[in-house]
Amino acid sequence: MRLQKIIVLALIAVFVSLPLVTYAADQKADLTSEQIYEKRMDLYKKVETLTSVPWQYLAAVDTYERGLRRALNDRPKEDGFISIYFSENEWAGSLNPNKQDTHPLSIQMFGGIGLDGDGDGVADRLNDEDVLYTLAHQFEQYGVSEEDFRIALWEKYKRDQSVRIVHGHALVYEKFDRLDLNDHAFPMPLNYNYSYKNTWGDRRGWGGRRIHEGTDIFAGYNVPIRATAYGRVEIKGWNKYGGWRIGIRDLDNIYHYYAHLSGFEKGIEEGSIVAPGDVIGYCGSSGYGKPGTQGKFPPHLHYGMYRDNGRLEWSFDPYPSLKQWERKAYQDRKKKK
Repeated sequence: MRLQKIIVLALIAVFVSLPLVTYAADQKADLTSEQIYEKRMDLYKKVETLTSVPWQYLAAVDTYERGLRRALNDRPKEDGFISIYFSENEWAGSLNPNKQDTHPLSIQMFGGIGLDGDGDGVADRLNDEDVLYTLAHQFEQYGVSEEDFRIALWEKYKRDQSVRIVHGHALVYEKFDRLDLNDHAFPMPLNYNYSYKNTWGDRRGWGGRRIHEGTDIFAGYNVPIRATAYGRVEIKGWNKYGGWRIGIRDLDNIYHYYAHLSGFEKGIEEGSIVAPGDVIGYCGSSGYGKPGTQGKFPPHLHYGMYRDNGRLEWSFDPYPSLKQWERKAYQDRKKKK
């Protein structure tokens, strides 16, 4: 037994002392968006073939963590095509004296999770294929059904909201069967009369002192309200502040809040998958009271945006995004003439 222990320690010492081998991530600077999507899909499909984990599960986690990198200050920007993040302790093992260890055997000895996904004998925490394969291997241990996926997500994030968001991303990818789902639409058709200004942060008095967490777009009753992004309906129903409202989560982990509706579009339910421009409801003046309360203010859409960072969610000013989407809609209309 003592001899075995000496041999193991000797092997560890050898592996830890070997020079660190690193491989530069693929450069994205000169690639088009279409080429980047193609490269990512190639990676997802390759790992799906190796592990049987559906590509949309891998894409959903990658997309979620791409949003986290934008929202968190303690995560570096990804260099490669994959945004999934493992800490040094997770990858190499918390007791591993070499936190940059890339040798699969010594990583395994110290309880790390890092694996060699591209067959080069190196388990590199900054290598796209190694990272994606390591994630898929974790998920594969739970199974490949939808329920197995949700269980694996819980074990990874230990947060119900994160599970819901990532699962929703997977359903969006499953429906559209592609990655280029970043288009947006202005929430009202341009051929209707509407007006708006930046009202985010204004004081509100009804229901207690609070700030206005959105932009009000004034229009007539029953003007169609449209989804601004690809996403999944997380909530639909009555809110005493927002009246009849819908909440949709997009692939940037952003929650889009549509309030004061007069009603909902037929077929739109919690769990519905929507695309930019899909009608989801109609402009109204509902809210500020019990279910059914109408007419306490002029008809308008209250549009809010909330970002999730994996720990909490906060509102941010939607006005710049609305102006950008509106300009794009006018440009697209001119091109069609």
